[in-house]
Amino acid sequence: MMLDGTEDEEKFLAAGIAGLQQNSFYMHRALDSNNLRDALKYSAQMLSELRTSKLSPHKYYELYMRAFDQLRKLEMFFEEETRRGCSIIDLYELVQHAGNILPRLYLLCTVGSVYIKSKEAPAKDVLKDLVEMCRGIQHPVRGLFLRSYLSQVSRDKLPDIGSEYEGDADTVADAVEFVLQNFTEMNKLWVRMQHQGPAREKEKREKERSELRDLVGKNLHVLSQIEGVDLDMYKDAVLPRVLEQVVNCKDELAQFYLMDCIIQVFPDEYHLQTLDVLLGAYPQLQPSVDIKTVLSQLMERLSNYAASSAEVLPEFLQVEAFSKLSNAIGKVIEAQPDMPTVGVVTLYSSLLTFTLHVHPDRLDYADQVLGACVKKLSGKGKIEDNKATKQIVALLTAPLEKYNDIMTALKLSNYPRVMEYLDIPTTKVMATVIIQSIMKNGTRISTSEKVEALFELIKGLIKDSDGIPNNELDEDDFKEEQNSLARLILMLYNDDPEEMFKIIDTVRKHILNGGPKRLPFTVPPLVFSSLKLVRQLQGQEENPFGDDASTTPKKIFQLLNQTIETLSGVLAPELALQLYLQCAEAANDCELEPVAYEFFTQAYILYEEEISDSRAQITAIHLIIGTLQRMHVFGVENRDTLTHKATGVIIEFRY
Repeated sequence: MMLDGTEDEEKFLAAGIAGLQQNSFYMHRALDSNNLRDALKYSAQMLSELRTSKLSPHKYYELYMRAFDQLRKLEMFFEEETRRGCSIIDLYELVQHAGNILPRLYLLCTVGSVYIKSKEAPAKDVLKDLVEMCRGIQHPVRGLFLRSYLSQVSRDKLPDIGSEYEGDADTVADAVEFVLQNFTEMNKLWVRMQHQGPAREKEKREKERSELRDLVGKNLHVLSQIEGVDLDMYKDAVLPRVLEQVVNCKDELAQFYLMDCIIQVFPDEYHLQTLDVLLGAYPQLQPSVDIKTVLSQLMERLSNYAASSAEVLPEFLQVEAFSKLSNAIGKVIEAQPDMPTVGVVTLYSSLLTFTLHVHPDRLDYADQVLGACVKKLSGKGKIEDNKATKQIVALLTAPLEKYNDIMTALKLSNYPRVMEYLDIPTTKVMATVIIQSIMKNGTRISTSEKVEALFELIKGLIKDSDGIPNNELDEDDFKEEQNSLARLILMLYNDDPEEMFKIIDTVRKHILNGGPKRLPFTVPPLVFSSLKLVRQLQGQEENPFGDDASTTPKKIFQLLNQTIETLSGVLAPELALQLYLQCAEAANDCELEPVAYEFFTQAYILYEEEISDSRAQITAIHLIIGTLQRMHVFGVENRDTLTHKATGVIIEFRY
């Protein structure tokens, strides 16, 4: 059935083109012989092909463009006629005798263009006459294309500032009135299209309407190009009339498209200075309109405007743009209680980007935006919609990209509250983004309080997540996440030993809750950071080994012993053995014989009880012997005990 309809439409188009070409041929012949009456006769017959109702808008446009090309040639003929002495007024009267109204109006617009050029009548009078007579065509498609033609032939003849058509009788206000009137009528025709035809073809009609949207939008573009439309005229005459038409048409497609047009075609400065009026229209739009997109585009344009020059920032402060945008978003969300979560988050993400551009020094504004977002998300639980979670990530990433410092983000009290709404996989993504930001900017996190706050943010990488079995985790992704976490641990540093010890203790508490699979990745960097602190204490001039010191190597080694012990129970005895030997060497450098002996004892226990693979055993005993050879702290008794034990192991291998 659809195929038959398409074939029929092609036949109607072919017949229309054939009729148009035939009549244009006779029209040209009449033009060549300067036969005005025949030229008008055949041009009217040619334009009669545009009276068809059997073509879709797409096919009608094809027919229209062929007629348009012929009309341009006819217009040039009319200009030649006036130069030869033909009265343009008589010509204007003559074309009105065409039998059918549609050809008559096309011819009238064509002659009207020449009439304005002749300056024999004020431009505003001709334009007003044409725009009102075009009301004679109320068929949506035919009317839209007719008025589009009127807009096309008149756009370079509007009485604008600096234009040859400006004068005492013709002002910019007349040009604006003409374009606004044409826009209003075109929008009415466009909206009416949705009611043409059976209900079952509504989807098809909406698609066809969408294809015609630029015919209506071009009027707004023409308005934006009129030099005389300054801020005052835009504020007083243009924007209120356009918004009135947008709101009153109550059509989803028209409202979305036209609001987008307004944002795109008029200057950023105008949007800023008319923010109250523009934002006041959003809650009045239909509930089905995708307000989040158009409002986000407005904020994006204003953000880019603010970023373009520091000189414009006072304008934003003067009009209190942040407050107005924040209030508008709240009203829009209230007016659309069923707005999807992705819409809510997108609006606040755009507002935060705007805030960071315009008020980078006002962290309270940024925190206010995050807090408002949390309030709107309350009661929704974890957000599982992919588009919504991406927007939350964008929201949380914006402060990191602006300040290049996670510590600034940590000052935002609502930052972690927003993260709570992320599902488990996205929490891990966001944690990775945070770590990458720290690495990229070399951010120094130097207090235990800041480490505590940071690790709360990135806990998705530190702890096994409830509801996700380990065997469901992608192995490569898991390793990459844990390696990035390990690099982060190595970056944590403070020159003050006591504070550094607190940092190590804070990290230890978090990673020991990370589950057995994570410990082989997170324990080694913690051990190396701890041994670095030991060497720092060892290098101090004061005696770091006194009992009165709050942070001593002994305390650190005690902590390390307990930490490494966790690895022996998670199927990583070889790694634990290596770390014990590293600690033994550090204790040796600190002249702590009992501590070094204890680490060796733990290494031998692991060797005997946990390492069963023969190849691993050989590697382990080589490490033990090599480390033992470098030890100088042991007395005769302890050295003999450890040496005899190693010797016994070697003898066992021989047999």
